[in-house]
Amino acid sequence: MSQSSQHWVATAGQPLRGTLEIPGDKSVSHRSVMLAALADGVSTVDGFLEGEDTRATAAIFSRLGVRIETPSPSRRIVHGVGVDGLEPADGPLDCGNAGTGMRLLAGLLAAQPFDSVLVGDESLSKRPMRRVTGPLAQMGAKIDTREDGTPPLRIHGGQVLSGIDYTLPVASAQVKSALLLAGLYARGETAVTEPHPTRDYTERMLSAFGVEIEFSPGHARLRGGQRLRATDIAVPADFSSAAFFLVAASIVPGSELRLRAVGLNPRRTGLLQALRLMGADIREENPATHGGEPVADLVVRHAPLRGIEVPEALVPDMIDEFPALFIAAACAEGATVVRGAAELRVKESDRLAAMATGLRTLGLRVDETADGATIHPGALATGTIESHGDHRIAMAFAVAAQRATGEVRVEDVANVATSFPGFDRLARGCGFGLAS
Repeated sequence: MSQSSQHWVATAGQPLRGTLEIPGDKSVSHRSVMLAALADGVSTVDGFLEGEDTRATAAIFSRLGVRIETPSPSRRIVHGVGVDGLEPADGPLDCGNAGTGMRLLAGLLAAQPFDSVLVGDESLSKRPMRRVTGPLAQMGAKIDTREDGTPPLRIHGGQVLSGIDYTLPVASAQVKSALLLAGLYARGETAVTEPHPTRDYTERMLSAFGVEIEFSPGHARLRGGQRLRATDIAVPADFSSAAFFLVAASIVPGSELRLRAVGLNPRRTGLLQALRLMGADIREENPATHGGEPVADLVVRHAPLRGIEVPEALVPDMIDEFPALFIAAACAEGATVVRGAAELRVKESDRLAAMATGLRTLGLRVDETADGATIHPGALATGTIESHGDHRIAMAFAVAAQRATGEVRVEDVANVATSFPGFDRLARGCGFGLAS
């Protein structure tokens, strides 16, 4: 999809077949460049996601004085400068659409001796940042936002940080990671406790870079003053991206897809459990470990799905995958109930509202609540979907169209390149009806 292509026309295609290489995990790609930049020595990152968000993070570190080579697509050679080697940039640092990049950088830059300004695109500029700037302020950081807590973030350098013992009011891997990165520079220990365990990418990767860190589900603790040792990282395929193909193959009769070496971090795979509860036929084969992360091939076959009440315990482990789940629910037998997902209202868009509105456009009944929805399945009709510039909404309705009675036009799809470059090419290659 070219950046100038602003919409898709999606229609029911063929049964989905083939073996797919899903792009690298976005969260791991962000973190691999960040930690490699802070390490002593040279690290190689393979499987780096060539998306706009992750490239934005790499570009920021280049502007902070880190030499990063790109010998081939999806490969980065990062010449680390050590925890004390970053240099001030010559202007604002543009995070693009990357909430992960901005929140983690807030923690990392809060500890530097120089000032920094973090900016983002229109969507990111509306996203709340107080949940990260608040606890960083408790550590001694000084970060200014707009009055409503949104970017840009103006970070005042030269502050002395002290470790804190912080309990997150809302589970967030990004906030946890920001505090741990600040904690590398802080006096004493920094400990983070979560109301529900979130993804432990940062903890696993810090450990891979030689940092002594204690972590278990819902807890992480490290002491300041440690250095990182360069290491090579193999980035697993992104589960959030794989999710769209897991749902598509589940709902399109006659489908069978193999998705290779998908990251299966236990805090990331709530959707896998939810789909299996709905009756999906998904097998794991060829298990391995990449960069401290568990991976496996996922083999998914069409299966009749049934509506479920999604267990609230799974919600934090599938927060990015709800757009895909809504499409599975739309094609199931019986209603699906989602609760405890208020976090969806403050993602790239209000994802609860966007998914509910989109499914209603295609003829379904969706009862929306403050923290969830009940999706009543039925035949999907034609219509035009507003994605609100949200990559996951756009991809979800490309999947929905594979079961629609006619054309589904999906508007504003340029941001798909932020997380899943080449989605439409891969989709067409395995049988999707999708034109840009």
